[in-house]
Amino acid sequence: MNELTTEHYRALLGLDANWKVTSVEFLPKQKVVDIHIRFCGSGLKCPQCKCDCTQADLAPQRSWRHLDTMQVTTTIHASLPRSKCEACGVLTIAAPWADKHSRFTLLFECMAIEVVQAYSNVSAAAALLGLNWKTVHSIMDRAVQRGLKLRELEQINHVGIDENSFGKGQDYVSIMVDIDNKRVLEVQPGRTRESVDNLWKTLSETLRSSIKAVAMDMWQPFMESTRVACPNEKVVHDKFHVSKYLGEAVDQVRRQENKQLLEAGDDTLKGTRQLWLYALENLPEDKSTEFLFLQKEDLKTGRAWSMKENFRHFWECCDIEEAKVYFQSWYTWTTRSQLAPIVKVAAMLKRHLEGVLAYITHRITNAMSEGFNSRIQSIKSAARGFRNFENYRTRILFFCGRLELIPNVSSH
Repeated sequence: MNELTTEHYRALLGLDANWKVTSVEFLPKQKVVDIHIRFCGSGLKCPQCKCDCTQADLAPQRSWRHLDTMQVTTTIHASLPRSKCEACGVLTIAAPWADKHSRFTLLFECMAIEVVQAYSNVSAAAALLGLNWKTVHSIMDRAVQRGLKLRELEQINHVGIDENSFGKGQDYVSIMVDIDNKRVLEVQPGRTRESVDNLWKTLSETLRSSIKAVAMDMWQPFMESTRVACPNEKVVHDKFHVSKYLGEAVDQVRRQENKQLLEAGDDTLKGTRQLWLYALENLPEDKSTEFLFLQKEDLKTGRAWSMKENFRHFWECCDIEEAKVYFQSWYTWTTRSQLAPIVKVAAMLKRHLEGVLAYITHRITNAMSEGFNSRIQSIKSAARGFRNFENYRTRILFFCGRLELIPNVSSH
């Protein structure tokens, strides 16, 4: 191999004067290009304390997969020097072309990360890269750890805390979202007080003090943890969760009434479940006649639906005082209705009225968290579930964390 060729490969690899390409070998039968590199520098720095030190010896030869050369698998081989530091002892110097524990060059990892991002499916990306699932996941995990170290959290004004299912049954994770910057900040197993405590611990005290409001469901562990971690903030119970509770209450009224009507031989409510989920302005045109007919009937379900729809005006109130007056009027109406599911939700809203009223001041919702939950469900479906929480967390932060995943290769 002539010097021009080896110098050409050294330039392509971005190596500095401390490294020399000694040979480039093409093995046509194996469809492999082997690049051999040797350290030729005169001085070393301790990888731990960064002090100048001498070279002790060379570590055993290692190999790293690099970007393919003309569709041929390319591998770098080198023996890394080991430094001899008076304070830290003998340590192996990091390869400038790869992360410490990686079997791939940084340039290969850049390409692999972009492929996974494009496919959004790890198995499909692994097949294209010619790697197995475990290997691609290790590249993703290193990318996430890299991104978390580089992530800048100067100020966070609005946070959302929500839950998402993890495995089967009552198996959940708790998720913290930066609402303004549209990113998942962290994920913890479970939805207990400890889970949310651990979420808050990932933020510095300075950051927590800058938070103005936190959107969340009326789940007691979420509220208790947040009020301790951020004593100056406002818990906000957003309209999406309230609407969900009211919608479920309407459906309970419908099921109870439908059962009574069917026992009396009346099938008026049969097959109408989907109709009561719509807001009036979103009602499909082909369903409007049927729905108007049902509204004219003296149905408990119709009254429950009207109560749900009327609460939407609460979110349009201009200030806290107006909202209090509106809520009291609505609450009186619902408690006199004798519709147990609606009365139950109204009582819950009154218990948490401070958090519901806080929306009028802060105008934030957990819509961002709900959007991420949909994305996370897609991730889980593509992976056909997760057995390991850490793998699940890596996948969520990789796709939803807005992290700087691509390694910096400019210095190589």
